Amino acid sequence: MTSFKPTYTLGSDFTVNRMGFGAMRITGKGIWGPPADKEEAIKVLQRAVELGINFIDTADSYGPNISEELIAEALYPYPEDLVIATKGGLLRTGPDQWPVNAHPDHLKEALHGSLERLKLDCIQLYQLHRIDPNVPFEQTLEFLQRAQEDGLIEHIGLSEVSVADIEKARTFVDIVSVQNMYSFSNRKWEAELQYCKENGIAFIPWYPLDGGSAESLKALEAFAANKGISLQQLALSWLLHYAPNILLIPGTSKVKHLEENFAAQTIRLTADEMIALDEIAKK
Repeated sequence: MTSFKPTYTLGSDFTVNRMGFGAMRITGKGIWGPPADKEEAIKVLQRAVELGINFIDTADSYGPNISEELIAEALYPYPEDLVIATKGGLLRTGPDQWPVNAHPDHLKEALHGSLERLKLDCIQLYQLHRIDPNVPFEQTLEFLQRAQEDGLIEHIGLSEVSVADIEKARTFVDIVSVQNMYSFSNRKWEAELQYCKENGIAFIPWYPLDGGSAESLKALEAFAANKGISLQQLALSWLLHYAPNILLIPGTSKVKHLEENFAAQTIRLTADEMIALDEIAKK
């Protein structure tokens, strides 16, 4: 069997379980407005903490605002070991619409809004949702630097960035996490994952359940069935085994689905199974 550490330390002070929770899906359709079943969304958040999840990822743009408000309603006052990571840098103009705005003026408004909604004096991990092509990256980084110096942000992370972006950001601030799209079949950001691994930076894959082509999906489904697990559990377990700095944030609006995702951390893949899965990915 291969093994993996169940926890990871962000920066030098926040040790979290690598199986976290992404709070995007507790909002309405198109990540817009309130959830169809608010009571179930509250139960999902509370059950996540009961299971031992102590890393929750959200953003001011989820809803917008709804996800952060629900987290506070369900969990405040927060458990001492709970780390809430939120993000800023996107606007919402409608369902499934995500214009980028990382201008310092917008980020200031977004950050203060997140602090108020989450009932926090300091965000433990604040992540730039996207680099804004219309705003010099230096201006965005200078804002984050000042916010950290002012005690409004403990740690800083980035999302959908290249190695060059990360290196530039690190000339302004310490970067403790990178959140890029990544999965078993989508390894576009492999160089970024490895850079983070080598530099003590957490890598948080979003859309981690992408199984790839129809051929790959069929092979993965057969592999999962052989082990008596679901395709989703296999995808999550593979990520946990693949790199020790990966933090998982699968999201859902259903308690049952949350519990199934959480169980993926108990699944063990052998070295031979990891090799076999890589062969499937190559196809």
